[in-house]
Amino acid sequence: MDYFLTEEQKMIQDLAWQIAQEKVKPVAAHHDETGEFPWEIMKILADAGFFGLYIEDEYGGAGCGVFELVLATEQLSRACGGIAVCYAGSALGTFPIILFGSEKQKEHYLPDLASGKKLAAFGLTEANAGSDAAAMETTAVRDGDSYILNGTKQWITNGGEAEIYTVVAMTDRAKGSRGASAFILERGMEGFDFGKKENKMGIRASATRELVFQDCRVPKENLLDREGSGFAVAMKTLDQARPGVGAQALGIAQGALDEALSYAHSRVQFGKPISSFQAIQHMLADMATQIEAARALIYAVSKMIDSGAKRFSKVSAMAKLMASDVAMKVTTDAVQIFGGYGYMKDYPVEKMMRDAKITQIYEGTNQIQRNVIAGKLIRELASAQKT
Repeated sequence: MDYFLTEEQKMIQDLAWQIAQEKVKPVAAHHDETGEFPWEIMKILADAGFFGLYIEDEYGGAGCGVFELVLATEQLSRACGGIAVCYAGSALGTFPIILFGSEKQKEHYLPDLASGKKLAAFGLTEANAGSDAAAMETTAVRDGDSYILNGTKQWITNGGEAEIYTVVAMTDRAKGSRGASAFILERGMEGFDFGKKENKMGIRASATRELVFQDCRVPKENLLDREGSGFAVAMKTLDQARPGVGAQALGIAQGALDEALSYAHSRVQFGKPISSFQAIQHMLADMATQIEAARALIYAVSKMIDSGAKRFSKVSAMAKLMASDVAMKVTTDAVQIFGGYGYMKDYPVEKMMRDAKITQIYEGTNQIQRNVIAGKLIRELASAQKT
């Protein structure tokens, strides 16, 4: 479909595709096998200006938005979902500063993040506070001009590699979710350490570690927004970031379709390419249709966010939900089309299937997305009935 991209957006899309094909695709299997963090690709993306796409120009960014981030993430994910999430994960850690940072905080942190000199990460999830984010146990206690953080964050993308962390902790447990606050931390702060690098099923190129706080002293100037707004910071950040997760899933799905279509055209059985068989044709048709529908939704939601819309939680959840479910279905079908070869690591689709799974889980499981969507629908109905 023609989405009527501007010349600048087409350039972003084309450059991301070129980097994906020429730089990412040749090393994807290596990083998947070794789990080595793809610093060389991050440097290429930084030199290309990709880390500044979604950051205002006054802080060294390109002054674009979520839509341009989505365009870049989608193309990178076609080649490797794991490497793409190293890039997109920095956006997740940066969004709280963009949305809630003071002018001084933005001036201090955003230029280095926009240039790609430093990566960011977002610390919300804990061992006992996954979908139930309000159950977090990490605390931040005011002590003079500082806050003392104690606790652990789990499964943090870019953990240990990023230098800037936006972290949510409880400042007043008696207030429940309204007792959470958000802070900006820097790697190297005393009392701030990392757990082991997790050995994951998919997106293995990305680093996933625990963040460990043991009497970690954080200056009060590093408080984001105000005390008690941490849960709002987290939820609005996730609303802003979910189309990006959708774009990761979308790119993985498109990459799997690319591979399946090429294989079906060249694989001969019973004297014919298997693409001539109706069973395969129907699978390819369904895969392509589902991908295009997910793309249309993600692009529309991204543009809605960039337009300054105030309420987009429902449609943001829809974009993440639909795209990740599509990615899991499409990659599974791609493995099926490859048959026994699809199950082998010599071919890329088994990796795509492994990478796709996490998109149904992180930044809110798809069951939680359905809760969000249904909750909004019910409240909208109740509001309509009152009027």
